Amino acid sequence: MSGGRAFAGQGIFIVLIQAQVANALNGSALIFPALEIFHITGFALLIGSITLVDLRMLGIGLTRQEPAELNQTLFPWTLAGLVLIFFTGPLMYSTDPDMYYLNWSFLIKMMCLTAALIFHFSIHRKSVRQGGTSKAVAYMSLTLWASVVFGGIFIGFVNQGLGIGGV
Repeated sequence: MSGGRAFAGQGIFIVLIQAQVANALNGSALIFPALEIFHITGFALLIGSITLVDLRMLGIGLTRQEPAELNQTLFPWTLAGLVLIFFTGPLMYSTDPDMYYLNWSFLIKMMCLTAALIFHFSIHRKSVRQGGTSKAVAYMSLTLWASVVFGGIFIGFVNQGLGIGGV
């Protein structure tokens, strides 16, 4: 592995580096951009559908539907987005694991994604089912999902390496 320090779970990254799928993905100039388009579409579906519910919880737009009803209507879109990102993300990662797991922005994105998913399928879901009147839950949801987006955007702008201050 190039640069950085070893960490627990590094073995899965080595397996992905050696995977035949990664070799096939790296063999075409068009496959990665196509995967990226589907990945971004997945996030648009996932975060867009959740954002609509959050905005409704804040009293902004779609006021003819209760948050629970809106959430139920949009759930297929949320699920479709989730399936897309969980299918395309690991494939994109497998093309250059070193670049990703040694990138602070990627790691922050993954932490925020994990937190956002746990929050969404626990606290957020419960709040929506109980009437969706908690503005704090809506704001927290929007903040977590925005963090995921910004983490993803900055992956390409953050240099590889986990060293801090030359360590």
